[in-house]
Amino acid sequence: MSFQMYVPTRILFGEGQINNLHGQTMPGKKAFLVISNGRSTRENGALATAEAELKTAGVETVLFDRIMANPLKSTVMEGAAVARKEGCDFVVALGGGSVMDASKAIAAMASNDGDLWNYMNGGTGKGKVLKNAPLPIIAITTTAGTGSEVDQWGVVSNEETNEKMGFGGYDSLFPVLAVVDPALMKSVPAKFTAYQGFDALFHSVECYISAAANLMSDMYALTAIENIGKYLVRAVKDGGDMEAREGVAFANTLSGVVMTISACTSEHSLEHAMSAFHHDLPHGAGLIMISKAYFTFFIENHACDDRFVRMAQALGMEEAKEPMDFILALDQLQKDCGVSDLKMSEYGILPTEFSILAQNARTTMGGLFGCDRVPLSDDACVAIFEKSYQ
Repeated sequence: MSFQMYVPTRILFGEGQINNLHGQTMPGKKAFLVISNGRSTRENGALATAEAELKTAGVETVLFDRIMANPLKSTVMEGAAVARKEGCDFVVALGGGSVMDASKAIAAMASNDGDLWNYMNGGTGKGKVLKNAPLPIIAITTTAGTGSEVDQWGVVSNEETNEKMGFGGYDSLFPVLAVVDPALMKSVPAKFTAYQGFDALFHSVECYISAAANLMSDMYALTAIENIGKYLVRAVKDGGDMEAREGVAFANTLSGVVMTISACTSEHSLEHAMSAFHHDLPHGAGLIMISKAYFTFFIENHACDDRFVRMAQALGMEEAKEPMDFILALDQLQKDCGVSDLKMSEYGILPTEFSILAQNARTTMGGLFGCDRVPLSDDACVAIFEKSYQ
């Protein structure tokens, strides 16, 4: 029943909230504005709106548009060097989870010496502690998937070592302000709406079945799961359905908060290994691929039967009575969102890699295995990959 909770981020939530950015207290006068290397924030007007709002607030901006879908350490270090050279005193992350994750690492490395991996725990990381406070961060999310706008963690890949790991955990890495405006999400394509929505779902599902779950995290997790079950299919089928967009965005923000109160389980470790070796694999797609086999393992081992029943009910199966009803509800949601037939093979993943992926997951993100209610061996990880392979 006990828990600790600290979520200091001020949240502006709702359609049109981006237009209220200029009225907020700014943490500095010169912002390092981080966006992806794609075209979406320019084409949908989000960049122009954010720049105008910051200008009205008296803030000068330096644009950095190099962040890819799975942000790389080399790009983070490049961004930090530019932010330092330009004398930026805070960071504005405008984009999805990758942009927000990378921005946290950039904010840290802009004020600290050395290499990012010096401050990583796990894998080849050196486990050093940041000496200087990161630059303050404002997060403006344009997708609903990671909840990174309200937590103190980011995920970065090291292309040299094939490691994809979480960075952060410092109170100073919580964004000081989060803007969650569903209007900025209207142009997200259907398949990415689905991938991101399932990422948000699995954050809450994992935190609900986690050994770290508690009264407070349960409240956030179940509400998030209910909103995904109610609204994700609608958002996928009609990106302009603002009620659905808002419902999924709400679930996403809740799923970000729940990770600060509970903790994800090893599903995220397994997927991080997959996309560490295959950078073109969207994180949410990888999670979808392994999800049914992964959660079936815990159901078959009776990790927490009542919780799986409750999650099935939260997804809309009101008559659910058996733990496997969760898998049925999950499978139906994936079919309704058009993502039930995703194939590992289409992203170059081979069965010969499964043992390597299992070992990589434990080496880089081993802490999450400690949150599993039933121990997951390397052989069990390989079996999950095998059952998920298409």
